[in-house]
Amino acid sequence: MELKQKLEILADAAKYDASCASSGTDKRTSRDGKGIGSSGGMGICHSYAPDGRCISLLKILLTNFCVYDCVYCVNRVSSNVPRARFSVEEVVNLTLSFYRRNYIEGLFLSSGIIRNPDYTMEQVVEVARVLREEHDFRGYIHLKTIPDASPELMARAGLYADRLSINVELPTIASLQSLAPEKDGQAIRRSMGQLKSKIDESKDKTLSGKKPRRFAPGGQSTQMIVGADTTDDRAILDTSANLYGDYRLRRVYYSAFSPIPDASKVLPLKAPPLVREHRLYQADWLLRFYGFDADEIVTGTDGMLDLDVDPKTAWALQHREQFPVDLNRAPKAMLLRVPGLGVTSVARILSSRKVRAVRYDDLVRMRVSLKKVLPFVVLPDYHPGHRLDAPNLKQHLQQAVPPQQFGLFESL
Repeated sequence: MELKQKLEILADAAKYDASCASSGTDKRTSRDGKGIGSSGGMGICHSYAPDGRCISLLKILLTNFCVYDCVYCVNRVSSNVPRARFSVEEVVNLTLSFYRRNYIEGLFLSSGIIRNPDYTMEQVVEVARVLREEHDFRGYIHLKTIPDASPELMARAGLYADRLSINVELPTIASLQSLAPEKDGQAIRRSMGQLKSKIDESKDKTLSGKKPRRFAPGGQSTQMIVGADTTDDRAILDTSANLYGDYRLRRVYYSAFSPIPDASKVLPLKAPPLVREHRLYQADWLLRFYGFDADEIVTGTDGMLDLDVDPKTAWALQHREQFPVDLNRAPKAMLLRVPGLGVTSVARILSSRKVRAVRYDDLVRMRVSLKKVLPFVVLPDYHPGHRLDAPNLKQHLQQAVPPQQFGLFESL
């Protein structure tokens, strides 16, 4: 098979993996005239996955052959899809070639399981080793690890990769046992625990005062499929909160289930609405940056997030007795719960009110979403009046607003 055809098959097969962010690593450059590439600076985003995700890494599978038969996976052993496999040398050459052409900033490499987990993991690690040691590649490398592989191979992977990830696959161990009986949910979490220990060790100085060798400085992440089973959003967020707390993950990625060819009858006939995936990401942001607990984010009695409004707005509508909030007196924790105020705008409000009272015009200058904010706040020159109690407030907040460009922390 020609290399181009392999690339078409194995790049397309990798599109279902969402956890390919390139953040959190240490900076390395080739400005000293040595090595190739850089892990710093802005990403080079030239291509997009079919679902709209921007790809700045060469995102491929080593192979889409797999000995497992996970019913939700298009690459399962019983699936009737074209198969291909790269050699280690081919992946290395592709990475260097794309980097030199300024198409990418690094490599995201995953793989189906061939022969056994250790054999597959050896091949994945060898790609990273050759890039780092033989070509002095200083770009970003993200490796998808295999939980059943030996601890020694996992440890080697962390020496070459900027970030490692192990997919929990599904929100609950019970669902994993049902849809992917060959995978062990407890083994996945044990592997996460081992990686966490290695990452923690790499941050502590040795007895001699020297810093240990770098180990996955970008940390570890995971991904779970949403909508392939009946797990509700409350249980999904509980799982995410536990993963963040127990293993200090950098990110939990959510991937809406996509119907696959020759699907099993136990799978849904259609994909869940993509807005559900979007709401889960917003809820995840509330967990990590806004001080919310998992059990208070889901306001519906059915255990599902409200798809009509974002999770923070849904919470505020359910707790109107805590509003309106005085922006000049409320503590930071309460300001973070005001719909339309992000982490950055809250920091600006706290800084500004030390000097003088924050007023309506100040919110305009901060470019916050006034449509969201105003029903829930009090200012010296503004009071929401009966707007907060209006029975149609939710419908008002649902109405389309002119598009605006917000910062990363300004979308909630």
